[in-house]
Amino acid sequence: MNESAPASNRVEQPETSVRVESLEKRFGDFLAVDRVTFSVRRGEIFGFLGSNGAGKTTTIRMLCGLLRPSSGGAWVGGVDVVTRPEEVKQIIGYMSQKFSLYDELTVEENMNFFGGVYGLRGSRLRKRRREVQEMLGLEEQREKLTSLLAGGWKQRLALGCAILHEPPILFLDEPTSGVDPLARRNFWDLIYQLSRTGHTIFVTTHYMDEAEYCHRLALMDAGQLVALDRPEGLRRLLADATLLNWEGSPLMDALRIAQAEPLVQEAAVFGSGLHLRVREAERAMGALRQRFRSSGIEVVRLEPIEPSIEDVFVEMVRRRERKS
Repeated sequence: MNESAPASNRVEQPETSVRVESLEKRFGDFLAVDRVTFSVRRGEIFGFLGSNGAGKTTTIRMLCGLLRPSSGGAWVGGVDVVTRPEEVKQIIGYMSQKFSLYDELTVEENMNFFGGVYGLRGSRLRKRRREVQEMLGLEEQREKLTSLLAGGWKQRLALGCAILHEPPILFLDEPTSGVDPLARRNFWDLIYQLSRTGHTIFVTTHYMDEAEYCHRLALMDAGQLVALDRPEGLRRLLADATLLNWEGSPLMDALRIAQAEPLVQEAAVFGSGLHLRVREAERAMGALRQRFRSSGIEVVRLEPIEPSIEDVFVEMVRRRERKS
């Protein structure tokens, strides 16, 4: 048995790692992905952001050769996902939304199994296993049953199994879902490490704060691409408005009052407070303070802030809805 990595993994990859043109997927009458077009550069961390059901996972499964598009085209590493899906699978690493690990196997046994799936054998498998365990800090976990691992360690193991065969392109579908904030931050450190070594990282997430970690972001809603840019570019889409942050109580009463104020263009719950898009910030703050005070609403904080990616996402969705 040949112990080297598959030849297709070692070929020079094009500068554009992923190219998507008018990609569409229908399930009966339901349009899950609606004529999506974008490209991803080599070495880029490309974020696919949207709420659950936005079409992110369906798109990523098409790009991984796991789901046939209804129409349109896509090329991953220069390989056509429609006509050559099996070749695509050899040059990518895929970490699915749900951990695809075997709980009854140890960490090392899982790595041996997934390495074998990708054709790694003998000394080549042992070398890659050691390298990946060292990179992900899994050395002391290797004899543990996977079922006994905490979520953050399972997450690292799933990533390790996805990169054993040294794929140039990684697809990570909701990789930090269900793990604690520290594990999420550590996982993103690993993603940056892989990006610095030339890997292209395509990552889907519904955590809006994770969007800041990506080089570029595609915002998805109801199967459509509603915006695509660097995080700072997306925030500039709201540059023509002032955003206020309100904190206090009670929340829903404050929301109702803010929505009734003519100087407030948009009002939305944001965490335990409100984000308010307003005209004439000083006048709006004065009017809001007066309205809140007369209604017995506590104001802990009311001040202008920079818009977040979540604010941009909410605004882009509303603009799309107004057009439809």
